[in-house]
Amino acid sequence: MYKKNFIIRDLGIESWYITYKKMYYFNYIRSDNTLDEIWLVEHTPVFTQGKLSKVKDILSYKHKIPVFNTDRGGKITYHAPGQQVIYILINLKKRKIKIKLLISILEQTIINILLYFNIKPDCPFNHPPGVYINNKKIASIGIKISKGFTSHGISFNINMNLLPFKYINPCGFDKLKMTQLKDFIPYIKPITIKKLLIKEFLLLISNT
Repeated sequence: MYKKNFIIRDLGIESWYITYKKMYYFNYIRSDNTLDEIWLVEHTPVFTQGKLSKVKDILSYKHKIPVFNTDRGGKITYHAPGQQVIYILINLKKRKIKIKLLISILEQTIINILLYFNIKPDCPFNHPPGVYINNKKIASIGIKISKGFTSHGISFNINMNLLPFKYINPCGFDKLKMTQLKDFIPYIKPITIKKLLIKEFLLLISNT
């Protein structure tokens, strides 16, 4: 689907490693003329470690969930069905966007969705990158930039099993608790969230 100079792809539920290889290949072959893309995906259960991850942040190995090292920033996090991930594959130089602004846009995208449902998020300046409600994290950010091209993005907890987050220090923070949209809105349709993510992100980035 084409929208405002973006190609939008809904990958459904897919292994993180398969999506990662697709992202790597996309940025490897792209040029300045390649249209930017937004990928929506949910991953089969997986822990992914960023470049700043530490061994101590894995608290338990008593599970069968795979752990992958990644090339994104940040530390360890968890992905699973019921968590909506949006990967942003854009040319920062061509759009004249700084990485800090991109991170702010991703955070504001989630914040706007929460406000749409009358859910008040914490002030973004009171926490590390990501989006929080009552000091619990509902969305996490991890970005990589190579030659001005971005990969990875933001994960938004919607209706998932949060238990595996207890096996790690999420994003490297001891005792950080996670939350999800289901805790505030019991009946939420995934398609609604997908549409809002695209709508809010495109609106914000078009205003830069």
